Amino acid sequence: MILIGPLAMSIPRAILVVLVGPCFLRWVRGRAGAIRAADLCLLAFWAWCGLSLAVVHGPGFAVQPSGILFVETMGAFLMARCYIRDADDFLALARLLFRIVAFLMPFALFEALTDRDILLQFFAAILPSYADAGGDMRAGLYRVQTVFEHPILFGICTGSALALTHLVLGRGASAFTRWWRSGVVGGTAFLSLSSAPMAALLAQVFLMVWGWSLRRNPARWRLLWALVAASYLVVAVGSNQTPVQFYISRFTFDPHTGWHRLLIWQYGSASVLQHPLFGIGFGEWVRESWMSSSIDMFWLLNAMRHGLPAGLLMLGAFLSAVLAVGWRKGLDDRLAAYRMAYVIVMTSFFLVGWTVHFWGVSYLWFMFLLGSGLWLLDAPAEASQDPSPRRRARGEAAPDRSRRRRGFEEPRPNA
Repeated sequence: MILIGPLAMSIPRAILVVLVGPCFLRWVRGRAGAIRAADLCLLAFWAWCGLSLAVVHGPGFAVQPSGILFVETMGAFLMARCYIRDADDFLALARLLFRIVAFLMPFALFEALTDRDILLQFFAAILPSYADAGGDMRAGLYRVQTVFEHPILFGICTGSALALTHLVLGRGASAFTRWWRSGVVGGTAFLSLSSAPMAALLAQVFLMVWGWSLRRNPARWRLLWALVAASYLVVAVGSNQTPVQFYISRFTFDPHTGWHRLLIWQYGSASVLQHPLFGIGFGEWVRESWMSSSIDMFWLLNAMRHGLPAGLLMLGAFLSAVLAVGWRKGLDDRLAAYRMAYVIVMTSFFLVGWTVHFWGVSYLWFMFLLGSGLWLLDAPAEASQDPSPRRRARGEAAPDRSRRRRGFEEPRPNA
């Protein structure tokens, strides 16, 4: 991380500063596929955030944070939109992500046993780096941070590779290969020893098990939505908590952490109601004197900081992308499996976003993943199962359909 005046320029930010302009031009010219509702929602989100900062703090103050927000939001999102354009690109992403997690695993295990972050110490010896957040021990192990800002972010980012590894990279592989790769991802993310990453892993596993066990039922996802709606009504009617409060208090393994997040929701939502249009910017929010200033709730923080329109636009960008991909029909076996992996990963982000704030690298990764699956909306229906020229050039064979039932893989829809 390099300090340029008041600006902290990390390596990911520097890369996005270089790429955001070319990616934006490619998107405007239609070279990233059709312009989607998610694209426009994110662009409107950035514009409203800039306006809100100018109103709350003044135009001069708003220039720098607005510029960084554009680079990190649109830059990461449009980079995925521009350079992940087909199934082979998506497979390459899953392969690279698994290799990164596998590379981090031995360092993470060493840190969990010794509380020594070798990678962070190495980079800190070259340039200013993140503060060491280690020292916290749970279940006889130290929480792992590696190259991330916090153990929670380490667990979320590495854990997001689970569905991609199992359903995308594991497609056509032997059962042993698929499961040991998934085990590497799950074991590495577990070393964060944080409730939110573990909950994200469990959510991905549950959705993959659900999709596989009911693979012969074409209405399995409608059935799941019906169960979710029924559960919502049961909590709304039979509990003294709202459904959001009920979920937040039980989506953490530590009861103290759960109740603290309930207080964040209580005071944070009150702040949104008091400042609904432009939010409070980077100012202090009203809370109990003993509460920290940290707001561990991504979906709430946008509305608190920049007003309710910003919160709704970010949520609209997410839902318009994920639901559009999830409802895409007429895909062949391979693309249906990739669609399922994308929706599952993004669903896990949606759930943990109510108990964690995405910042730094995790925010960039969230934005990148959000844009990484929209190529499915431009994919031709019932594409050929034969390997593409790029796969033939690499010597990869076409996926073996007989292996479809050996793991949690999306079957071909009945169209």
